[in-house]
Amino acid sequence: MNRSRQAIAITALSLIGLTAADAGAASWNFPEWLEGVRAEARERGLKPETISSALDGLTPIPRVIELDRKQPEFTLTLQDYLSRVVNENRVKKGRRLLRENAALLKEVTSKYKVQPRFVVALWGIETDFGRLTGGFKVVPALATLAHDGRRSAYFRKELFNALKIIDQGHIAADAMMGSWAGAMGQSQFMPSSFLNYAVDYNGDGRRDIWTTRADVFASAANYLASVGWRNDQTWGRLVKLPAAFDASTIGLKTQKRLSEWQTLGVRRADGSDLPKRELTASLVKPSKSDSRVYLVYDNYRAVLRWNRSDYFATAVGTLSDRISRP
Repeated sequence: MNRSRQAIAITALSLIGLTAADAGAASWNFPEWLEGVRAEARERGLKPETISSALDGLTPIPRVIELDRKQPEFTLTLQDYLSRVVNENRVKKGRRLLRENAALLKEVTSKYKVQPRFVVALWGIETDFGRLTGGFKVVPALATLAHDGRRSAYFRKELFNALKIIDQGHIAADAMMGSWAGAMGQSQFMPSSFLNYAVDYNGDGRRDIWTTRADVFASAANYLASVGWRNDQTWGRLVKLPAAFDASTIGLKTQKRLSEWQTLGVRRADGSDLPKRELTASLVKPSKSDSRVYLVYDNYRAVLRWNRSDYFATAVGTLSDRISRP
């Protein structure tokens, strides 16, 4: 491509949200681009059989691009969201699975110092307890997004992380299923999260977050433990604020001891006093259109490391509370 034609291409790409750095990848035809991936895979020392099994016959998935381009704006209210992800059926199922897996969960979570109810809550919200893990082959999905150009650098890294997972023998390329964006298994880990946090808890030589519950539970618990989980605390609680409360103190940037929030008039949702422990907490209002305010602890922040959504973190905490009650 000569310089003038390249400039025109980059200008066109910028109109649909692509950067000049992405233009090269987007302008290549896919087979040419894939040959570059193969060459880099060989340079990285991946086994020939891994490269062949994962990349032979690989073609882009148009549906992946469609889903990436047309992600709907997040317009659900907090109540709508909680009604969908913390509904009565999920609560009942969560309670049953918490009981049925009690021995395994106790063993796993004792090692990682994470309460079982939070592991089950994450499992429930991410994949409805392993029922909905995604219907896309991860390598083709990631390759499609890496070639596309809009976020090529990020997805190219995740593609090579996925190839590394296959190369290490944790799963075959054809069995590596996940979401259109490459989130995998019952815990919906991106390949980078898999490499950092997934655990082979049952000792069979594979970190299997697709079918082995021991590995699914241990991987989730290890993730939380690695990002600062405290098993001597809960996540937070719904609270009531006094009239004329200073709204500028709402937000994760403001941290105060519980006694300080008590002095400022913050109370539990039922109007009773806050706990007497001198924990550090922040006030969070997940939705501007909803009056609900939560007093949250370090574990709320840990859940945000998993998914940077206040709706998500609030749902995990709410489901964990509900499934732990008879």
